[in-house]
Amino acid sequence: MFNKIIIASTLACSMALELTPETWEEKTAGKTTFIKFYAPWCGHCKAMKPSWDTLMEEYKDSDSILVADVNCIEGGADLCKKHGVKGFPTVKFGEASNLENYKGGRDLDSLKDFAGTLKPLCNVETFDNCNDEQKAIVEALFEESDEDLGKRVKSYEDEMADIDQKFVEFVEEFKKTYQVLGAQKATTEAELAVDSNIKLVKSVIAAKKREFGEKSEEL
Repeated sequence: MFNKIIIASTLACSMALELTPETWEEKTAGKTTFIKFYAPWCGHCKAMKPSWDTLMEEYKDSDSILVADVNCIEGGADLCKKHGVKGFPTVKFGEASNLENYKGGRDLDSLKDFAGTLKPLCNVETFDNCNDEQKAIVEALFEESDEDLGKRVKSYEDEMADIDQKFVEFVEEFKKTYQVLGAQKATTEAELAVDSNIKLVKSVIAAKKREFGEKSEEL
């Protein structure tokens, strides 16, 4: 029985798809992706591995959905940098050139449920899986020059960078405000303790309780 478990585990690992910069384009082409970016030494990554390996096995023959790994330390460091990975494990999904962060649970049921909601991509060459609105947008985009399309991408990236910068600035300002308010809170609490003589009040209450308790015993 033990040997069977070892063999099954070995097979699951061997079938796991690990993407590298060399295989990324080929493996993700035309597919909606669900990618785990990890580090081999990461404890949370190790805890998540059995569930993720099971999910990869279930989708290994899918024509439209790709579930895969990227090792950010050994073979996929450039991919992790490109996709803004800052912690492990980071799970992303969507079209390979425009991934979004997955924020759901890391257990098998949660991963399965989310993977089940992923839809095939609109194929801009064949119009497979494209609705009428997407077809109209694609046809219009094909009429634009490469330069204009590049400007669209640049504009998007600039706006995203601006959003990120504003968020960072807000967080930094919030930290400063939090520190100021924290100091004010501590000062106000200290002043209240002095003005109210709260320590003496509580001491008197305790003394009266002791006195009352002693009289009760005498009675």
